[in-house]
Amino acid sequence: MKIALDPYMFRTTPLLELPALVADLGYEFIELSPREDFTPFFLHPRADDATVKAFKKALDAAGVAIASHLPLYRWSGPDEDERQAAVRYWKRAIQITVDLDCRVMNSEFNGRPEQASRSEAQFWRSMEELLPVFEREGVELRLEPHPDDFVEDGLVAVDMIRGINSPLVSFLYCAPHTFHMGGNMVEIMEYAGPLMTQLHLADSFDHTASSGLRYITNPPGNPIRVHQHLDIGQGEVKWDLFFETLGRLGFGDSDRNIMTSCVFAWEDRARDSSLFMRETIDKYVSSW
Repeated sequence: MKIALDPYMFRTTPLLELPALVADLGYEFIELSPREDFTPFFLHPRADDATVKAFKKALDAAGVAIASHLPLYRWSGPDEDERQAAVRYWKRAIQITVDLDCRVMNSEFNGRPEQASRSEAQFWRSMEELLPVFEREGVELRLEPHPDDFVEDGLVAVDMIRGINSPLVSFLYCAPHTFHMGGNMVEIMEYAGPLMTQLHLADSFDHTASSGLRYITNPPGNPIRVHQHLDIGQGEVKWDLFFETLGRLGFGDSDRNIMTSCVFAWEDRARDSSLFMRETIDKYVSSW
């Protein structure tokens, strides 16, 4: 099992300095999330071949590897022009991933929950175009249900992935989205079983708790999705149960699997947060 850092809180660090910083924080692997100078949110990648080669050289020099590449595109959006553009962006991102000697990508279902049927149709259309590219390049794809996607429920997401029917496509469980996925953490993990190959680790509060007024937004009844990406222990994810379930399912036994520190809340203490997360993850994993 690989333990990686999502360096989003360090996104203003110059790209070629990022690998050394990650190594200094105690991580050997990066989950490369969107950066404005590399693969920005919802736009075509900015990196040319020379930039990719220079970044790969910096990674090698620091003894750090890309465990997974995370692009975010509107590949399930109801707008067909945007969907076609997203497929083009995906193809370039896949090539960059291969050039970085990485064979794993992860992303979100995307789409719109209020247009779930249309979004699902767009998703399958994009998969028909992209799955042959993943297969040709030997790149795995791990998908997560995300708040405000057309798929938000964890069990539904697992069924969707099974429907893709490809050994290259599997499930990512994002712990800070636990309460948007249904709150049934153990049930989702057990239901996914070996299909669960990647984890995002950060804490969150249960917005469904109490009377429904834990978070008050105006106007009442608006469809806003509230969640956090906090340090482990700062929210209400049941971490003992989380790691106990992972140990029982043998998640750590496969070198295919990835566990990513995915905290975004503390940019004013990004270094301390990343160090704390690595230490805490190691303590839980050592209990296995």
